[in-house]
Amino acid sequence: MNEIDELRQTVAELTRRVRELEDQADIAQLVAQYGPAVDSGSGDAAAALWTEDGTFDVVGHFRMRGHDDIAGMVHGRGHQHLIHNGCAHVLTAPHIEVDGDRATGRNYALNIRWDAEADRFWVARVSANTWRWARTADGWRVVERINANLDGSADHRHLLAPTAGPAADHTRPVQEAR
Repeated sequence: MNEIDELRQTVAELTRRVRELEDQADIAQLVAQYGPAVDSGSGDAAAALWTEDGTFDVVGHFRMRGHDDIAGMVHGRGHQHLIHNGCAHVLTAPHIEVDGDRATGRNYALNIRWDAEADRFWVARVSANTWRWARTADGWRVVERINANLDGSADHRHLLAPTAGPAADHTRPVQEAR
């Protein structure tokens, strides 16, 4: 290999690595927008984080599909009650695996609530999340988020398990060991 070919190969490798880092940063910023959007009551902004037909599955409670469902959840009475009484949806930095125009990831979500009588905040819920993202004409968007309370069940812990690669399927629950 001559010097020019080595230089081309180096530039191509650096270009690939920079794109992957930019993709990871863009996806992390997408996830970071969720809490402030829902806690400010900005349903349309929260919904815009998803693809048009994206899903948000809150395991054991409800499943939303598309922008109208997601915005409707934020504008709904139950969610409005939470935020008007003091609530924060805090998501940890996700582990992200990029595979071209698709990516998968996992992280924790905490629901922290204000208790005016005790003059303190308390953690109301800790959950596991798995995510699927896609690169769209408008940038990275959520295709699917599965959110399940960490209540001790293997099915929910499974959402946090390291993947065997970007194509690993975290949507299938594992059976509880007996």
